[in-house]
This record gives sequence, structure tokens and C-alpha cells, in this order.
Amino acid sequence: MPIPKSDTQFHAAYKDIKQRILEGFFSSTDRLREVDVATLVGMGRTPVREALKRLEDERLLTHEPRRGLVVTQIDQQGVTELYAMREVLEGTAAEFAARHATDAEIENMEFILVESGAPGSDPVTLNLAFHQAIYGAAHNQYLLRSLRALTDTTYLLGRSTLHTTDRAKRALSEHRKIVTAIKNRDAEQAGRAAKHHIRQAFLERLKMLRDSPTG
Repeated sequence: MPIPKSDTQFHAAYKDIKQRILEGFFSSTDRLREVDVATLVGMGRTPVREALKRLEDERLLTHEPRRGLVVTQIDQQGVTELYAMREVLEGTAAEFAARHATDAEIENMEFILVESGAPGSDPVTLNLAFHQAIYGAAHNQYLLRSLRALTDTTYLLGRSTLHTTDRAKRALSEHRKIVTAIKNRDAEQAGRAAKHHIRQAFLERLKMLRDSPTG
């Protein structure tokens, strides 16, 4: 049975607008008016309206009085809550990966670590690939869905916590400890290592907020 054209347009609009949000295309002062966004993505207003509603439901967009739809801004309390959930879920993902990861999935994690240690590598891109590898190796669709939502929300914070060479090196060391525990099938240690990693990222994020001229 063919997929209705309206559904195809909705998904295309949703993916396009979401990608622009996550890449920081819209500033904190931009108002996402339906007609303007439809023109921007070259689609009709109906699929764009549905896409904007879904993105609002996912908390990537917020409807503010007298302003309309804007990209969600996360305050320090929100940051604390976000990383608290990441610590719980990332720890669980690592535990599950230690129990369920295939040998090929573990080899993939190790390959990402090798790439991460190579000169000129992109720590932000490889960090995302590493975490996605663990999520997949956990083999739990519901956990994966929750982690993806948290990852999307983390993008709203802007600059990565891996912006300094020092933090990138420490993060790589933390990643190695997670993979070692997963490879040893030590679920408890894998969970501890993953939680420690997220706590360190949280501390770095708080430092970035303190150092920010607008923080």
C-alpha cells in the first residue's frame, strides 16, 4: 500500500526543520512563523504546521506569549535535569551493552576509539558516533528512543563540552574505560564508567555556563 503524499511531505518537513534546529540555524530571537518556515523549506503550510506541532510536542520548540513558536532555551535548572537523566539512561545503556553487545558491535566501538585518538580527528562527531554505538548495542528500542530524545535536547545547549583539547582527551580516556568494561561483560562497571563520564560532561557544561558572558 503506497504511503500517502501528505505523510511523506510531513516527514520531509519534520526532518528538514528539525535538522535546522539542531544545527543552530535559528537564533534565540527567531520566531518560527508557519508561513515563513513553509517558504524556507519549500513546502506547503499543512505539512509544515504538523511538523512544527510535533517539534513542539518533543520540546524542541516552545510557544511563548506574544512571540509564538521559538527554539526552546534551557536554563541551568533544565541543564541539571537533562544531565541527571542522561546519567541514568547512559549508565543503563552501557550495562545493557555489556550484556547484549555482539563482538562486531564491540569492535566498532574500539574502531571509533582508534579514530578518536588519531591526529586531526573530529572529537564532537566521533563522540556522537561512540554514544550511538553503545545505544545500538544495548538492544532495547525503548531505551534507544529515550536516549535519542535526550541527545536532541542536548543539541539545544549549543557548543559541545568537547570544545577544549583537554576535555576531549579526558573524554576519550573515559570512553576507553566504558568499552573495556563492555568487552569484559562487566555490566556493573560499564554502568559506573558511563555515569562517571556523563557527570564529567555535566561539570564541564556548568563551567561553560559560568564562563559565558550571557550565563
